[in-house]
Amino acid sequence: MKCEVCKGIIQELFLKKFTGTYVRDVKGKKHIVCSNCQKVLKSKKEMLKKL
Repeated sequence: MKCEVCKGIIQELFLKKFTGTYVRDVKGKKHIVCSNCQKVLKSKKEMLKKL
Protein backbone atom coordinates (compact mmCIF):
# COMPACT_ATOMS: atom_id res chain seq x y z
CA MET A 1 0.00 0.00 0.00
CA LYS A 2 1.07 3.57 -0.58
CA CYS A 3 0.30 6.71 1.39
CA GLU A 4 -1.85 9.06 -0.65
CA VAL A 5 -0.22 12.17 0.84
CA CYS A 6 3.52 11.45 0.54
CA LYS A 7 3.33 8.51 -1.92
CA GLY A 8 5.60 6.45 0.38
CA ILE A 9 5.17 2.72 0.99
CA ILE A 10 3.28 1.86 4.19
CA GLN A 11 4.59 -1.03 6.25
CA GLU A 12 2.22 -3.99 6.68
CA LEU A 13 2.01 -5.78 10.01
CA PHE A 14 0.50 -9.09 11.04
CA LEU A 15 -2.72 -10.11 9.20
CA LYS A 16 -2.43 -7.32 6.54
CA LYS A 17 -2.80 -4.50 9.06
CA PHE A 18 -0.77 -1.36 8.42
CA THR A 19 0.76 1.49 10.40
CA GLY A 20 -1.48 4.42 9.57
CA THR A 21 -5.14 5.30 9.24
CA TYR A 22 -8.00 5.80 6.82
CA VAL A 23 -9.46 9.27 6.22
CA ARG A 24 -12.83 9.73 4.53
CA ASP A 25 -13.50 12.70 2.30
CA VAL A 26 -16.84 14.46 1.74
CA LYS A 27 -17.98 11.89 -0.82
CA GLY A 28 -17.19 8.99 1.54
CA LYS A 29 -14.12 7.66 -0.27
CA LYS A 30 -11.39 6.19 1.97
CA HIS A 31 -7.85 7.54 1.67
CA ILE A 32 -4.86 5.85 3.31
CA VAL A 33 -2.48 8.05 5.34
CA CYS A 34 0.77 6.78 6.88
CA SER A 35 1.74 7.36 10.50
CA ASN A 36 4.49 9.86 9.56
CA CYS A 37 2.02 12.08 7.71
CA GLN A 38 -0.37 11.77 10.66
CA LYS A 39 2.29 13.22 12.96
CA VAL A 40 2.90 16.20 10.67
CA LEU A 41 -0.73 16.87 9.71
CA LYS A 42 -2.66 16.89 12.98
CA SER A 43 -6.25 17.40 11.81
CA LYS A 44 -8.44 15.69 9.24
CA LYS A 45 -8.89 18.97 7.34
CA GLU A 46 -5.13 19.38 6.88
CA MET A 47 -4.84 15.80 5.57
CA LEU A 48 -7.64 16.30 3.07
CA LYS A 49 -6.06 19.54 1.77
CA LYS A 50 -2.86 17.63 0.90
CA LEU A 51 -4.83 15.06 -1.11
